[in-house]
Amino acid sequence: MTKQPLLRITNLKKHFPIRSGVLRRQVGAVQAVDGLTFDIYQGETLGLVGESGCGKSTTGRTLLRLLEPTAGSILFKGDDLSKMSKGGLRKIRRDMQMIFQDPYASLNPRMTVGEIVGEPLGIHNISRGVEREQRVDELLNMVGMNSYFAGRYPHEFSGGQRQRIGIARALATNPSFLVADEPVSALDVSIQAQVVNLLDDLKQELGLTYLFIAHDLSMVRYISDRVAVMYLGRMVELADRDTLFERPLHPYTQALLSAIPIPDPVREAQRQPIELKGEPPSPANPPSGCRFHPRCAYATQLCKDEDPVWREMGGKASASPHWVACHHAERFQ
Repeated sequence: MTKQPLLRITNLKKHFPIRSGVLRRQVGAVQAVDGLTFDIYQGETLGLVGESGCGKSTTGRTLLRLLEPTAGSILFKGDDLSKMSKGGLRKIRRDMQMIFQDPYASLNPRMTVGEIVGEPLGIHNISRGVEREQRVDELLNMVGMNSYFAGRYPHEFSGGQRQRIGIARALATNPSFLVADEPVSALDVSIQAQVVNLLDDLKQELGLTYLFIAHDLSMVRYISDRVAVMYLGRMVELADRDTLFERPLHPYTQALLSAIPIPDPVREAQRQPIELKGEPPSPANPPSGCRFHPRCAYATQLCKDEDPVWREMGGKASASPHWVACHHAERFQ
């Protein structure tokens, strides 16, 4: 498969202002996303991982312009979403949708399942009347639910069923790109695999492209083609799945992977996770130089003084580019 970028993100930033005083003047900014540059290829699943508060969900919402970017460009099929008017954005939203994290909060309790799934069809003037009802039935069947459920309300369903309804709603407009914002984190473990397998099956069947945001590294390894790692608003590493899990080049990625439990009691007892010093710094006042240097065992004065460049490293294990932001990445090759 020839890789074609569906999205090309360049120097993307999203800062939230901090205001104080009677006049609510800006006294600072939370740098939730600060200078991301990466591509998402047609037909792939890009996993996005990192600690809570590192900017993963903000990145996904900013890509869809649910949040307005502070700076940078978001090219989707050649169109720059960051500069697009609301009218132009409305037309392109059919092709970009989101699966939200909490299936209990993302569905309107006053609407039936049929109304929830069919709402995008009316908003975008895709279908009405009997045609819309038929499309809703088709979507429900596509996600493994009986079309009879169209007349019921969200409170009548389990968390896993509600997330399937959310997926059906996201698919209503035939999008090519979906942001899945931790779609299984609120579900029971026994249901998580079913929903992830459903997403993977839909990707193959419909030719979808995913940005899959998650905490669970084993889940990310299962579903993703490439994996990106974020820390404190910055992307620190990006590589294909096998390369990143087997040969990480950034100390933070190494620490994350060392914490993955091993399903073997003997090997698990011998495992020595990398313990990071202290807590993540505040995104409102990030450290100078490399943002990871206060917690890094390999930090030098260079790390404290200079921000590492986001650069491509040559890789022997894979032809896919391996990107990293670390002054000392060569020592781990």
